[in-house]
Amino acid sequence: MGAAFNEDYCLEAFQRLLAVDSTTGQYEEIQTLLCDMIRELGYEPVTTHKGGVLVDLGGEGNPLAVTAHVDDIGLMVRHVNADGTLNVCAVGGLYPFYCVTENVRIHTRAGKVFTGAICRTPNSIHVTEEELRSVLPDFRSNVCVVLDQDVKSAEETRALGIDTGDIIALEPRYRYENGYIKSRFVDDKACAALLLLAMKEIKEKKIKLPRQVWFYFAMFEEIGHGTTWLPEDVKDVLAVDIAPTGPQQNSDERKVSIFAKDSRFPYHWAMTNELIDAAKEAGVDYVMDIFTPHYGTDADGSVMAGYDIRHAAMGPGTANSHGYERTHVEGLRNTYELLMAYLMRK
Repeated sequence: MGAAFNEDYCLEAFQRLLAVDSTTGQYEEIQTLLCDMIRELGYEPVTTHKGGVLVDLGGEGNPLAVTAHVDDIGLMVRHVNADGTLNVCAVGGLYPFYCVTENVRIHTRAGKVFTGAICRTPNSIHVTEEELRSVLPDFRSNVCVVLDQDVKSAEETRALGIDTGDIIALEPRYRYENGYIKSRFVDDKACAALLLLAMKEIKEKKIKLPRQVWFYFAMFEEIGHGTTWLPEDVKDVLAVDIAPTGPQQNSDERKVSIFAKDSRFPYHWAMTNELIDAAKEAGVDYVMDIFTPHYGTDADGSVMAGYDIRHAAMGPGTANSHGYERTHVEGLRNTYELLMAYLMRK
């Protein structure tokens, strides 16, 4: 019997994860939520020292780590401008052209939260000189965060408790339309929801896995070191992450992509072939794809950390990566069915 994709639980779990701001480095709240969700499913989570959640799903021998990350791209306050607005820099791969006009939440180190918006400077097109209208947005020179506060100076903004180093999280804006899922942070909270769903099915059906399996919810993937530490004796690492769509890509929002290569190097030949075989045996709608020049997964990080492992990656086709992303519930379904099929391979 094949895997049972529970769409309602998957989307509910995704929205619960989205409800917590977790720009890379700001992991405590999302880690607490994840641990609560994992315990709800009947498992006991283990947290890592730097931030991350591990779950032992059982099975014996030849340990496999399956990873999805719950950190998001975002911004950090670079300095407070003289007019009380915020000059910002990116955390992870966030680009100005993909976030100008977005609503944000500013998280101070003292635990206060303020709202605001990302704006161009000048901020009104009607009073912007013609030659400035065509200039690309740039965090360093013509983009700022405007606070929803009556501040007109750097001193007034700092008096609120906002200063250099504070984290800025973008509003996800989740929508579900005709099977299409639109939201920031499909990368990678949608895939984390698939791992939670797999845990739910394994527990409810009392599935005995043919090898030891760890699920690893990483907190630092967007800056390259999410899974640079692994549990003892892990032999294989499988990353479940988005598959960006594009004019020269095979990836499709309704399908699962198996990754042949990314911008760092090819994925392990034999392990990737095992994924292909699992997809064929389970009747999963999949494609092979290559992602260059600006893509990598946490499975890469494990290899570069020096572990003697095989690594592979797969995930749902996703449009507008690192922007207002979109995938389809069928892409999540196919990803889930391939994940479960691979977990059950002997």
